[in-house]
Parts: sequence; structure tokens; C-alpha cells
Amino acid sequence: MKIRFLLSLLFLVVCQQKAICQQKTKEASTHESIKLETDNIFNKLVDIRRDFHENPELAGNEIHTQKKLKQYLLDLGLEVETNIYGYGIIGILKGGKNGKKIAWRAEMDALPNDLPDNVDFKSKIKGAQHGCGHDVHMTIALGIAEVLAKNKNSLHGTVYFIFQPEEETFVGAKNMINNGLLSKINPDEIYALHVTALPAGQILVKPNEMFAYQRRIQIKLKDELTKEQAKELTKKIYSLLSRAETGSKPWEIQNMSDPKIGLANPNTAYKNYLIMDENFKIYSKNNELFLEAYLYETNSSNLVTIIPKIKQVIEASDYKELLLSVSFTQENPTVMNNKKLTDTAVKTLNTIYGKNCVSTDYGQFPFFNDDFTYFQQKIPGTYFFLGGSNIEKGIIAMNHAPNFRVDEECMKAGVKNFSSLILERLK
Repeated sequence: MKIRFLLSLLFLVVCQQKAICQQKTKEASTHESIKLETDNIFNKLVDIRRDFHENPELAGNEIHTQKKLKQYLLDLGLEVETNIYGYGIIGILKGGKNGKKIAWRAEMDALPNDLPDNVDFKSKIKGAQHGCGHDVHMTIALGIAEVLAKNKNSLHGTVYFIFQPEEETFVGAKNMINNGLLSKINPDEIYALHVTALPAGQILVKPNEMFAYQRRIQIKLKDELTKEQAKELTKKIYSLLSRAETGSKPWEIQNMSDPKIGLANPNTAYKNYLIMDENFKIYSKNNELFLEAYLYETNSSNLVTIIPKIKQVIEASDYKELLLSVSFTQENPTVMNNKKLTDTAVKTLNTIYGKNCVSTDYGQFPFFNDDFTYFQQKIPGTYFFLGGSNIEKGIIAMNHAPNFRVDEECMKAGVKNFSSLILERLK
């Protein structure tokens, strides 16, 4: 009897192991299929991205961009919603099985500039250019939508593709939410990415803050200082507030991909700093003198000390009686990744595509921010950096810089990895 029981138990264990192996084989086959489907649509995605790049539209004017997105999504068989805010558009992919609701966000607007752009598909619109990578972001989102649409019957749940206008002006996400977006779609999780000057295809992420906290400080005084006196005062403020790790230069963002001091190194130069404009904007208006500058702080608890420190400098100077006010005139929230969701996403991608698929971000990027943070305030969300540079090809994906270029191969990494992530997270 005992032997029969042990044999039955052994049989159950063997069956269990067999089922686990079959499930793993099935999952591996699914992700291999995603990779192949990504490769198959790559050339089409390149054409779409270049079309976006040639026809950029500034914040609040994403008319033709919306039309192109809408047609592409409809052709995939997705439901489309445009009555949200501005020229925003939502593609809705309903899977064949019950499951979660997951959103993916991509920005639509271009930058207002005419910086040098060393590509054959330059902007045809004077004063507008996709110099931040939003053309790439939209294309990756369309690629994910196409890959997942081809697996619609096996999908658990619903995917919402949010194409957001007016990110460069930092109002699009907030206005979409204020106009009732989340009452219409109410996702459980939300994800986004930003292409930047890391090696093409490298994914970098961390829990909590991805960027430093950006503030614009304004000091208002009676207009009784000479230009030289005002400059001398701003130098004292700059010297008091500025902070960086010994030997580090976090303002030199061209080193963000450096293996020794970049974001992916535990000893990165891009942590524990407060950097600010050394040259303040100084101007007079209505008998008042204004001193203004941007600053970037990695530690949120230090933000409350900034205004008191500036007041101390002025009160210790000869201009104490001239001080009218010190205030933040801009204090946008920063991107804040949900820890549990981010850790799970990293584990999921590294399990599917190898332990080096996702790199850990050990710092906080200065000078930039993203209004994706407003979505994260309402929904658990994770925001990734995706490398777009290829030094051997002379391609540097440094956002908002002259000759910003992207190695389009990075779009494969974006579509493949995040299609797989969403598929797994839906279950």
C-alpha cells in the first residue's frame, strides 16, 4: 500500500514537472514569435518613423499626427477614441481572454526649433523638429500594438495605447486626466519609455526618481542694484547651493553612457547633487529687479531648504532691505517609478531575454523631466530609458541637442521587449 502511494505521488510530481516544462516551452515559443513578428514589421516601422520625423507638429497642433495614428490603429482592428483632450488619441486592444488592463503612453508633439538635423528625412516644417525622440516613441507604440494585435486571441485583458499631445509644454498628461481619461479606461498599470543617449537597444530603469527635481527660482528685489552687484549676488547663491560628489560633474550629461561614471554604474556621477544655472537671468520690470535660474536637486527632502538658504545669503549681504520675495515659479513633479511594478518588470524581462536585458539605473538624469509623472500619480507606472546611440555610426541620441539622431535598430528592442512585458503582465 505504501509503495502504491509513493508511486502515485511520484506520478503526480512527474506530471507536474511535465506541465511546467510544457508551459515554459509554450511561453518561450510565444516570445520567439514576438521577436520574429517585430523583425517582420521593422522596415514598415522605419518608414512610419521617418514620416513622423519629416512632418512634425508642435504641442497643441498634432492634427495630422493624430490622423495617421488613428488610421494605423483602425487598420490593426483596434477601437479608437479621440474625444479625450486636444489631439490625443487612444487605441484599445481587447484580448480574447479576461485579464488586467494595461496602458502604454507615447508622446506626439515635436520641439520648436530648427537645429541641425543630419538625416535624409529632415523636417519639412519650419520651426518644428522631432529633436526629442517622440517620433520614435509613437512608432514603437504602434509596433507594440501591431505585435499584440496579431496575438489578440491569446491575450488576457485589455491594452490601452495612449498617444498624448503637448508633452513638451508639460500639460498634456495632466489635461487628459482632468478631462476624464481615467474614468473611461481606468488601467491597472501604465508604462512609457524615452529614447536617449545610451547604446542602441539598452534598457535602463530604477524604482523611484528617474530625473532630478527641477525648480525655477525667482528672486525679486527693489531695482537699486547695478548689473555687477546683481551678478556678484547670484555668484554667492550659486556657490552656496551647488553640490556634487567629489570629482563628479553631473552637469556634463554627455557622459551619461560612460561605463565608469554613467547612469549604469553604481559609482555614477549622476547622484547626490544640486546643480543650477551659473548665469542667472537678470532683468528689471516695474522698478523691480528679477534674478531667475533653474536648479536640479536629487534629494526631495532638500527642496524645502533652498528658499531659506537664498534668503540667508541676501540677508547677510548689503541688500537685505531690498529683498521683496524668493519663490519657485516652476516646480513640476518628477517621474516616480513604482518600486514593486519596476522590480517585477525588470525580473520579467530578464527572465525572458536574459539577465542583461535590463540595466539598473543608479542615478538621476538632470535637465529633463516628463509629464508622464501625472499618470503615475493616479496609476502604478514605470518609465524606461531606451538607448538610441551608435557611436560607430556617429549617431548620438542626445535629446534637444543639435544633430540629435537615433539608430532606428533601437525600435526593435523597444517593440520586442515591451510587447513581451505587456503580454506577461496581462496574465
